[in-house]
Amino acid sequence: MTFAQIQERINRNIPLDFGEIFNNSIDLYKKSIVHGLVMQLLIFVLILPFLFIIYLPFVVALWTDPNNSTVDPSAYEDVMSSFSLIYVVFFFIGILVIATLSLLVHAGFFRILKRLDEGVESKIGELFYYFKNPYLGRAFVLVLAIILISVVAMLLFVLPLFFVMVPIALINVIFAFNIELSAGEIIKASFNLGTKKWLITFGLYFVCSILAAIVGFLLCGIGSIVTAPFAYHPLYFIYKKAVGFETENILK
Repeated sequence: MTFAQIQERINRNIPLDFGEIFNNSIDLYKKSIVHGLVMQLLIFVLILPFLFIIYLPFVVALWTDPNNSTVDPSAYEDVMSSFSLIYVVFFFIGILVIATLSLLVHAGFFRILKRLDEGVESKIGELFYYFKNPYLGRAFVLVLAIILISVVAMLLFVLPLFFVMVPIALINVIFAFNIELSAGEIIKASFNLGTKKWLITFGLYFVCSILAAIVGFLLCGIGSIVTAPFAYHPLYFIYKKAVGFETENILK
């Protein structure tokens, strides 16, 4: 599907039904519980090296005085000053790498949702479907764009940041089903769809996220790793009903 075709479908502004999408999301979630769980665990594994980078100065400071159970603030500052530039560089690189890989994993999850929704058997390994060229480079550019948009919106105070949350959330699903588009076209389509369907997208995402958090809490907290993916299901159905698919390009 070309960018012009996507824009044309978005501009039709087809009405969406909150209850229908919510019920469809529940039904599809029942089929994708295992896939969502594996996705969450995979992202957690990807985050582990990043956590190591964050806590490395703390560990080094503690290592300098292993007899103390607490870290002397001055020791921590000394360690930070000794390799602050290296720390900042690795910290920033870590953010970019993890965000890029997470975007690719989520794109694979949306692809799995489509296959399950159409009754097609889907394997866990399809979470890695986009881990190849040219998707890696495009995902990296999208991550840079998301960071830039978020920073600019944050500098313009709360309201712009509140608004861009919806288009940013849609970037992933549009990327997953329109891999032939450039990063700029994906962002434009996301903001166009997000603007026209802002209220229902925000409402569904908010309600599903809250429900997932509540159920996860009732399951002793650890259950959230199973329930959290539920919030992505309405994004899939919003795209499906507002834009649609060219099946032969998605399931090949």
